[in-house]
Amino acid sequence: RLRKKWTSPVYAFYHPDPTIEYIDGRRTHVFRCMAKGCKKTCRRFLDKGDRSSTNNLRKHIRKCWGPDVLKHAESAESVEEARKFVSGVLQDGDITIAFRRKKGTVSYSHRTHTRAETRVEVVRWVTESMRPFSIVKDRGFQSLMKTGRPGYWIPSPTTVARDIKQIYTRTRVRIGHLLREYDGRLSFTTDAWTSPNH
Repeated sequence: RLRKKWTSPVYAFYHPDPTIEYIDGRRTHVFRCMAKGCKKTCRRFLDKGDRSSTNNLRKHIRKCWGPDVLKHAESAESVEEARKFVSGVLQDGDITIAFRRKKGTVSYSHRTHTRAETRVEVVRWVTESMRPFSIVKDRGFQSLMKTGRPGYWIPSPTTVARDIKQIYTRTRVRIGHLLREYDGRLSFTTDAWTSPNH
């Protein structure tokens, strides 16, 4: 009877049939997370006024699946549609669950990057790690990115170079504006000893 009221997409992240347990004579529903490798359960006591609340269920989803996945699922028109989305995430063979910090916060999303997000991440990686633009054509890199997802889009070296130049131009303008607006004194020095050539 209560299940008919469970229309929130949040329930799509848990097994559809919660178990019933009694704790000190109090009846409770126990929801089991569907994420691979997750053994977390969420309890909801049925003798409380907030027995229909999804706050604890939602809190665990943010930690386990990530806020982006939760946001995407909540845009579904029904819990059935949300279950299809969650099922698709599970079938992708995502290893996000293995990447947890000590406090349980997920550092990688279950959702595959969009093209725009891929371009951003590649630019960040290439610039921060000082990689050549052509590395996106490297056989090993292509294998890592496309194995299991052969249709995964990777930007060309030309696109990477263009994106980096565009970001550099915008960043230079922004930094110039910040420096002009700064009221204090500025000191510029050069530390040549950090060069890879030394």
